[in-house]
Amino acid sequence: MHLFRRLFGVEYMLPAGYDAATCELPTSSAMYREFIRLAIPSVCEMVLISLINMMDTIMVSGLGTDAVAAVGLVDQPRMLMLCFFFALNVGITAVVARRKGEGRKEEANQVVRNMILIILGLSFVLMALALPFADPLMRFAGAEKGRTLEDATKYFLIVGAALPANALSMGICAAQRGIGNTKLTMYVNITSNMVNICFNYLLINGIGPFPRLGVVGAAIATAMGMVVGLILCLVSLFRGKAHDSFLQISLKDDWRIKKRSVMDVLKVSSSAMLEQIAMRIGFFSYAKIVAELGTDAFAAHQIAMKFLNLSFCFADGLGVAGTSLVGQMLGRGRKELSHIYGIIAQKFSLIVAIVIATCCVVFRSELVSLFIRSDEGQHVRELAEIVMMIVGAFQPFQMLAVVVSGALRGAGDVKYTAKIMLLTVSVMRPVLSLLAVYILNNRMGLGDLALMGCWSAALIDMIVRMILMLKRYRGGKWHDIKV
Repeated sequence: MHLFRRLFGVEYMLPAGYDAATCELPTSSAMYREFIRLAIPSVCEMVLISLINMMDTIMVSGLGTDAVAAVGLVDQPRMLMLCFFFALNVGITAVVARRKGEGRKEEANQVVRNMILIILGLSFVLMALALPFADPLMRFAGAEKGRTLEDATKYFLIVGAALPANALSMGICAAQRGIGNTKLTMYVNITSNMVNICFNYLLINGIGPFPRLGVVGAAIATAMGMVVGLILCLVSLFRGKAHDSFLQISLKDDWRIKKRSVMDVLKVSSSAMLEQIAMRIGFFSYAKIVAELGTDAFAAHQIAMKFLNLSFCFADGLGVAGTSLVGQMLGRGRKELSHIYGIIAQKFSLIVAIVIATCCVVFRSELVSLFIRSDEGQHVRELAEIVMMIVGAFQPFQMLAVVVSGALRGAGDVKYTAKIMLLTVSVMRPVLSLLAVYILNNRMGLGDLALMGCWSAALIDMIVRMILMLKRYRGGKWHDIKV
């Protein structure tokens, strides 16, 4: 019993310089309940979205492994376009959470109004710049003419045209998470993704009066889901003053850009932008390196990535709760509580990591079989099952790295997280992957083993990232950052 208390009692999670006897701490059960209250909707949202996206790939897999690879090739170029908005969302969540803790409602709503205008303008500019270069971009990503290029290009064009709807709904959800309204974002994202799945079924296969469009149908369904998500997000903000919500806006409000509101967000987002660009360039480079190993290797890689992304969503959901609570507690001037909530998130993440790692290793054959339905993909199946072993090894390191970095971002310590992502994702992962491909594939002709080398490079990146994030968290410098 004493050991359990030492592991999970909040009085043992205080940062250096604080004494449990003099601090007015809530009970352990109260703090765990508050964390769980925010974490459960957030985890459900993230995981269900990932499962639905996985269903999207499973549906596409009925068209063959080339179709799986084609859709997968679009992921990183699309994420590169979205990196600007991911960065803004970090700032939006951190600032809104801090204003919530300070009780400054009007300032929080002013931030939301200004960010809506900025996101809309930026999304249309990026869409206009990227769509004319869809074909060369997909070629650069590693698409093969005659196998994946045509489908990848069509998919990118359709999903890219929905960028404004996607970016704006993401921004509004980021603000809602900042005030702890994770239930709303869960409903929004699950509904939009269910629309995606429904129209996937109808348009990929040509059910009833709907035409059989294949990969193009999957793209149209994805875009429709994004539009539905935006509508639900706007309704959550424009419901009128009668609703008791911290975030409420109206067309009658002052929509002029306020320098102070924008600068508050950009102060956090500027470093997050560096982090996002570093991440996306790193992930894009990594995907391109793997794609050079051939369509079969990339299809196996893409299948394993679906499960890695699913496990990431568990960590991301826990991290969202930590981000919100860390920001709110710092806004109230309770540094010790923000520190404790971050540690609570870490403990939950390790428990979840053990469960997921076990499932990835024990049930790897059954999981891979969801994406490969015939003997035609036997080689891809064998490769994917081996990679799933590495996915299992990822879990504790990924969970801790994601949750701790989320807490640091909630405190506004984005410069440090940006530097770490630049070092690990943009430099370490691509360089080690290139080395593995050069030695194992180019020199020794062992293409299958080179794929394992690329995944091992990613695992090393994650281990280093986790160590550096934990070191920063335990140092406590983030307690005093002003937002």
